[in-house]
Amino acid sequence: MTETLKKGTRVTGADRTKLAGDLKKRYSAGESIRSLAASTGRSYGFIHRILSESGVALRGRGGATRGRAKSKA
Repeated sequence: MTETLKKGTRVTGADRTKLAGDLKKRYSAGESIRSLAASTGRSYGFIHRILSESGVALRGRGGATRGRAKSKA
């Protein structure tokens, strides 16, 4: 179900279950929520909610952290 969905259309029932399974598989394979949102034409929040409802353990944010630099001792 990688085709773009019309923005704002409700996704319910079997379609939602199918979409959730597809998104779960792609997210588990390493794809980001932002890339999933872009490829499906849905918002970041929608994808995040679908993944959360599916019981997916969401990854932490990437990038630099603000903690103290660890010394290489």
